[in-house]
Amino acid sequence: MKELLINKLYSYLLDNHLDLLIALQEDHRLTHYLETKVGSVKELYEGLQAESRPAYVIEALCLEELTRDLRPSRFEYMRSLLEQEFESEYQHMADSGILTYEVISLIGACEPVFEVFSFSEDNEDDKELKYALIGMIAEYLER
Repeated sequence: MKELLINKLYSYLLDNHLDLLIALQEDHRLTHYLETKVGSVKELYEGLQAESRPAYVIEALCLEELTRDLRPSRFEYMRSLLEQEFESEYQHMADSGILTYEVISLIGACEPVFEVFSFSEDNEDDKELKYALIGMIAEYLER
């Protein structure tokens, strides 16, 4: 179960938190991060196994817990906002192969906005947050 959860968490990071995945790889901390994170739900999956819960239920509940502090994804939010609101710039970045780099840079440039709004699942649909980020993206793209 541990290896399965490590692989699922890795896939989640790859799909939703490419910025975190790259940072962990650059610092040679990815394996430690994955093992520590999965280790944090050991009691949960052992308890569920003791209750004879089906493997898919154990996997789903553990992944929910493993990704709780990773939601919502700033990377995915910014990528999506860039694609929706700045379509031509997004396409240019994607075609040039620099999209991931630029989204990671945008997250850094927009960090103050994320902090002021305490970005979370509760406010990811907040229009003021969206407009503040659109303004920051426009400013970033003018450079």
